[in-house]
Amino acid sequence: MKKIKKKIGLLGGSFDPPHIGHLAISVKAKNKFNLDRIIWAVTKKNPFKKKSSLSISEKIKLSKKITKYKKFIKVNYYEDKIKSNRTIDLINYIKRKNNHNIFLIMGSDNLINFHKWYKWKVISERCNVLVFDRHGYKAKSLKSIAFKQLKQKNLQFVNFKKVNISSSKLRKI
Repeated sequence: MKKIKKKIGLLGGSFDPPHIGHLAISVKAKNKFNLDRIIWAVTKKNPFKKKSSLSISEKIKLSKKITKYKKFIKVNYYEDKIKSNRTIDLINYIKRKNNHNIFLIMGSDNLINFHKWYKWKVISERCNVLVFDRHGYKAKSLKSIAFKQLKQKNLQFVNFKKVNISSSKLRKI
């Protein structure tokens, strides 16, 4: 008998700090795509940003606190385990471990620079990319290299009621 593949959402990031916007897109992704689980893959540092204001242990602690009542969200730190901070390596690790269907969750701000990610085209071949609009980024993301080259192949924009918050705004408070 063939084992049914689980549908796993993967939201990676520095979560510096985690906020209601991360939670909102996680809930929307789970409900809209009938995901079994969502992994918040916390990273030490976003390679496209200067530095993090919180330590990895603080980010994990805060992420677990904000997701406490959402049992379908699992917070994890993989970089030491897989010896990499690259998304493709994490996707390969998860697929090798359980051969799940992976749904990469990102904000439209990340799609703008997605073509700069290591093996970004392979990422889009190995999983479904779900792009959530962020306030002020949709037009630019629709003109991005990644959007133009990937078109609708494994890439889907998700409409939802946006939460106008970001980690960088929270750090300024």
